[in-house]
Amino acid sequence: MSTTTEQAPPRPGTWVLKVAMAITGTLLVAFLLIHLFGNFKIFTGPEHFDDYAEWLRVAFAPFLPEGMVLWLFRIVIFGGLFIHVYGAITIWSRGRKARGPHRAGIKASRTGFQGFSARLMPVTGVFTLAFIVIHLMDLTLGIKPVASDSFQHPVGTRPAAYSNVIASFERPWMAAIYIIMMVLISIHVAHGVTTVVQDLGAMGKRVRLVAAIVAGLCALAILLGNAAIPLAVQFGVIS
Repeated sequence: MSTTTEQAPPRPGTWVLKVAMAITGTLLVAFLLIHLFGNFKIFTGPEHFDDYAEWLRVAFAPFLPEGMVLWLFRIVIFGGLFIHVYGAITIWSRGRKARGPHRAGIKASRTGFQGFSARLMPVTGVFTLAFIVIHLMDLTLGIKPVASDSFQHPVGTRPAAYSNVIASFERPWMAAIYIIMMVLISIHVAHGVTTVVQDLGAMGKRVRLVAAIVAGLCALAILLGNAAIPLAVQFGVIS
């Protein structure tokens, strides 16, 4: 007499992870767009840009302690990033395990840009994480050799944001890294936003079409907007 042991489904369920990734992915894209809006203040001059950077540190003070809003914002963003990365790694790992060792005959069901961006998602995701580390070392923490030699730490609540950005992007190699990273991040965003509605259960053609358009616009704004800043520094438009 033989007995069969049913394997318990993995926890959390894959659908839970996909929904969590959709929600946190939307949060992160919204952050990128808000961050882009703030970054564009650099074109208004050093005083205005540094005023904006200082406001982020003292927002709602003295009602709230200085820096509290900024740290709450960071906790939410990095918490969402952790959930997003955990979900991506877990789903990818389960997929590889389910396919087993014989994957040579499997072909991608999607073609064109969607198929290309889908296959690149793990790669662009890793590069996005690498960019976050580089960005923090360069313009937040001032860790050399990633940060420029002339990086200035904040004096009180007043950061030297404008001069730090200029000093960083005056280095051609760093400007090139940022632009290349923006291309990869935009590819990641374009595919991610497109799949959000599907992961949240919306399957209609019109909804998917709208999602594809929104994804393209978000990716284009992130690419062109953020790439414009190092290019402007390199060509002397801002200095």
